[in-house]
Amino acid sequence: MDNRAGEMQVFVRVVDAGSFSQAARQMLMTPSTVSKLIVRLELRLGVRLLERSTRKLSLTDEGRIYYERSNALLAELDDVERVLAQGAQKARGTVRINASVAFGTMAIEPNLPAFWEAHPNIQINLSLSDDIVDMYLDRTDVAFRVGVLTDSTLRARNIGIARRKMVASPEYLEKYGVPDTLEDLAEHNCLSFNFRRSSPVWPMHQSGRIVDRIVQGNLQANNGETVRRMAIAGVGIARLADFHIDEDLAAGRLVEVLAQTGHDSEEVNALYQGGQHVPQRIRTFLDFMVPRLQAFMNRG
Repeated sequence: MDNRAGEMQVFVRVVDAGSFSQAARQMLMTPSTVSKLIVRLELRLGVRLLERSTRKLSLTDEGRIYYERSNALLAELDDVERVLAQGAQKARGTVRINASVAFGTMAIEPNLPAFWEAHPNIQINLSLSDDIVDMYLDRTDVAFRVGVLTDSTLRARNIGIARRKMVASPEYLEKYGVPDTLEDLAEHNCLSFNFRRSSPVWPMHQSGRIVDRIVQGNLQANNGETVRRMAIAGVGIARLADFHIDEDLAAGRLVEVLAQTGHDSEEVNALYQGGQHVPQRIRTFLDFMVPRLQAFMNRG
């Protein structure tokens, strides 16, 4: 990894301190580490920067140039970070967010108190729906979406991978039996969604490929949370994202079925508008939220 800024910092500290040992103490490093770093720097540049003697260090002509330029660049880097930090602290306005009901309640909402603690001047307008919204017409700043990205005009930051699992309550399985094959699903009440196709379809792995299997059931809902609650209530078998049901599986409220068929997976992304100039309030929200959401998706 390129760490030229770090090399500059060590070199400047050595010159200012007047010795490797003093610079090492100030930077909590060993003198040998500092010495090796300076040697590596000189080898990379192909010039000698310091003249060593038993009593003191002195700069060569090339070393003086490198020292002066390094000081200027490090000062500029500090200034850039200070401006950005101040900008984040002063960021204000409204960020309009759209997410699925499950992802919004389980992943986004728990992080909002800490976000407001850090950025009290930013208002959040949060809409939860499993329908795909038009970000332009709905004036949405950030949309969290599961699945294939189709709009190339939007920018995206990857959150993680959602894996679909088929689950049912222990009570349902005790009453109606555990399906052993995908064909057995035809004999079960499959809880599904109403916002993608006219017929409920579950994409599933079969013989090394993904097959769209039409399922039947007495519920078609427009959000995963309703489907989850009905599955826990013993109504039927559901197919839901792992982040949505992992706690239910761990608690025994739901049981996975047909795990041997494999899970189909979809990416979760944060989509947002803006070319080279993303508004500060949106950049601040994404910089705060994305790492925490990535940790949420990877917690298992």
